[in-house]
Amino acid sequence: MASKHKAHKGAPVSARLGIWAFLATELLLFGGLFTVYAVFRLSYPDLFHVQHLKLNRIMGALNTVLLLTSSLSMAIGIAAIRQGRQRILKIALAVTLALAAGFLCIKYFEWSEDFGHGLYPASNLFFGLYFMMTGLHGLHVLFGMLVMVWLLLRAQRGEFSADYNTPVEITGLYWHFVDLVWIYLFPLLYLIG
Repeated sequence: MASKHKAHKGAPVSARLGIWAFLATELLLFGGLFTVYAVFRLSYPDLFHVQHLKLNRIMGALNTVLLLTSSLSMAIGIAAIRQGRQRILKIALAVTLALAAGFLCIKYFEWSEDFGHGLYPASNLFFGLYFMMTGLHGLHVLFGMLVMVWLLLRAQRGEFSADYNTPVEITGLYWHFVDLVWIYLFPLLYLIG
């Protein structure tokens, strides 16, 4: 058991550096999309104003609440495992997963509603950007959920402790980034007219 902890001794620094490098590339990706959005919004203000009114603000707001709450539950899980509280970590991961699943379910119903009204990615420039940005974000949510399932399985086996919790921490950083992206997407797409 001691050798297992020795193997992980240098992991936190390299793992944190790795996740920050990865998040920097993700920031460039989403930053580029936000820049494209801003350029086209300034170029076609009337189109963007009229089209954004067609989005379901209630579903968008509910998704915002779900993701903010999932960030809180993830933070609770990280704080718990830092204190060696494995049971709280498992509960927090399960809650975070449930909230993320709720987010994707609402996004499914929202997109279904959009399609039902004849709004598709090729409808116009606004909806092309809307579907691309929310779809890419949804893929990031799905990836985060898969990693959390992996964490939950490892937590069930008791692999995390106050001494070793790096995978939980770096997943938390990723999850907070995904939530932060939505915090920008929601007002840009749903609120700013």
